[in-house]
Amino acid sequence: MSEPVRIIGGGIAGAEAAWQCAQAGVEVILCEMRPVRLSPAHHTEHLGELVCSNSFGAMATDKAPGLLKEELRRLGSLVIAVADEHAVPAGGALAVDRGVYSQVLTERVANHPLIELRREEVQGIPETGIVVLATGPLTSEPLAQSLQSKTGMEYLSFFDAASPIVEGDSLDTEKVFLASRYDKGEAAYYNCPMNEEEYRAFWEALCAAEQAELKTFEQEEKKFFEACLPIEELASRGYETMRYGPLKPVGLTDPRTGRWPYACIQLRQEDKAGRLWNLVGFQTNLRWGEQQRVFRMIPGLEKAEFVRLGVMHRNTFLCSPHLLAPTLQFHNQPNLLACGQLTGTEGYTAAIAGGWLAGTNAARLARGLNPLMLPPDTMAGALIHYVSHGDPKTFQPMPPNFALLSEITPKIRNKQQRYWAYRERAFTALDAFGDQYGYATRTPMAQAN
Repeated sequence: MSEPVRIIGGGIAGAEAAWQCAQAGVEVILCEMRPVRLSPAHHTEHLGELVCSNSFGAMATDKAPGLLKEELRRLGSLVIAVADEHAVPAGGALAVDRGVYSQVLTERVANHPLIELRREEVQGIPETGIVVLATGPLTSEPLAQSLQSKTGMEYLSFFDAASPIVEGDSLDTEKVFLASRYDKGEAAYYNCPMNEEEYRAFWEALCAAEQAELKTFEQEEKKFFEACLPIEELASRGYETMRYGPLKPVGLTDPRTGRWPYACIQLRQEDKAGRLWNLVGFQTNLRWGEQQRVFRMIPGLEKAEFVRLGVMHRNTFLCSPHLLAPTLQFHNQPNLLACGQLTGTEGYTAAIAGGWLAGTNAARLARGLNPLMLPPDTMAGALIHYVSHGDPKTFQPMPPNFALLSEITPKIRNKQQRYWAYRERAFTALDAFGDQYGYATRTPMAQAN
């Protein structure tokens, strides 16, 4: 180990990669450009800042995101451990107190004796040493050009957007009600019920609202990721589209009527004190004045105080099937690795999984060991297999989902039973992986030291 491993980017993938590399006994230099240079979407200098939602998704292990989180707990993920420590009520999801979580994560990483945190912008990929790229979907232009010159390939791009956040005290509690869908878990969401007349007026206003002008570079190629569409884009696709999406009223009984409303907007708690609430599924590119005008048409939000208004930005990602091995090494430069949303995984937990593998393999390369491949029967392994083996012609960002896993044989027709079988198979594969390589996977990590 002639020089430390360099990890470029201090998001959730980079923070995880740095931690795993250092935990393996290898010195790390973690470079984060904030606050020297801010991105269009970040607001703080903290590592692992959550730009969009404060939710890591479902907790239940018979759900793909929940299974992935449990795998990462068993592999000793720092980011998941900190998220667990600073969770806020969110029904069946893992949501965090956004500010406290990222502050604690920064302190843990910066205080590790083998990690040097440098606040600087890296404008080119280092020519020597072991390097992990974890720059995320908002990679700076100089570094993106450096990467493009090395790969000889263009980035693909899509548009992503963040939802507004409102103050809880500004909600009209006479009109909203606390509940989780089908009363599963604690009553963790504020629900804003709409009748048909209110819904139609809201839909018409959304369709007519003025959108923010995109930057020149963003206008070149406007692709939306279908799992994270702006609310106005959903509205433009038809009158009923939102009612089958984020405004779906199914399973939400209004206690004042005893019935499901015609449509329903949910707000998810952002902090432990319940002072901040996120409009679920309301990613948007509307002008800020338009957001306040239109969203205050929602029953209960007439006097809403917006702490953060929605924003929209371009995400960039590699055509990873052309470039990356299942170890997350570049085919033509094995000492260069990539992880996180830059590789074409979608969502926070998937980014953490990539960070875990890239950091682990960077440390193994530094110690003269062969890099690892995660078992394909695990959700983490299936995601990495997708980004390294997907069809380059149709490659798009992918969140964790059971369709990535190979079928159970013989096929189980009952969906719930099938998902439980996927779960058990994944844990069995992870246990074998742990036995082979010395990872204590059987006991979830309750807290990072």
